Amino acid sequence: MKKSAYDQYIPHLSIDCVIFGYENKELKVLISNYRLGGGSWSLPGGYIKKTESVDAAASRVLKHRTGLEDIYLEQFRIFGDENRIVNSPNNAHLSNELRKLDSDRYSEEVIEWITGRFVCVGYYALVDISKVQTQPGEFDDYLEWCSINHIPAMMHDHREIITYALEALRERLDKKLIGFKLLPETFTIKEVQQLYETVYEKSFPINNFQKKMMDLNVLEKLHKKYTGASNTAPYLYKFKKESVA
Repeated sequence: MKKSAYDQYIPHLSIDCVIFGYENKELKVLISNYRLGGGSWSLPGGYIKKTESVDAAASRVLKHRTGLEDIYLEQFRIFGDENRIVNSPNNAHLSNELRKLDSDRYSEEVIEWITGRFVCVGYYALVDISKVQTQPGEFDDYLEWCSINHIPAMMHDHREIITYALEALRERLDKKLIGFKLLPETFTIKEVQQLYETVYEKSFPINNFQKKMMDLNVLEKLHKKYTGASNTAPYLYKFKKESVA
């Protein structure tokens, strides 16, 4: 049996990452234009080395795609339907495209390995978009930020993975105060409220929301944000480091 570069990975187990960012009052997801997917898009993902933990593999994949370390990362679901990849319409196209590549690297054995059944460990991550420097993976043409409300056709079950990731984010946003991971280092209370309203797709009464945030005692007040009208300028805040989830 010819040894391949894929021998270092655990077979039939993969990682897909839903990387959330927030920009211009929009919740966005980083997606990949899959070079061998016939025009489909996919989530950034990868395989798990035999010498690393699942969490370490997810961190490695994220660092490669975003250029960032110490990203907020959480495992939220396992996707293990017996037909999630094998019967995917993208798979036949992928097999054919792999055969056109280097036959030494992508032998029939390797192609069968790549296109076979995989159980996927789903993670979601929260990043400050302004700090991300995207880097395509082995099968990516390029990576692009896409509004959560305008997700294009995705490979396999990746659209379903995004849906579950969004549900997980909404469940944990308030309980673990992880929404601050999507904001820059300093922000106004109004900007926090806009983030919450974007994620939950509903509005919150201004006074109630501000009181709720201040009562949590997790924000440090800084100076006013200069807008040209000092009497109405809002205060800037930052998240107290000891309060980080």
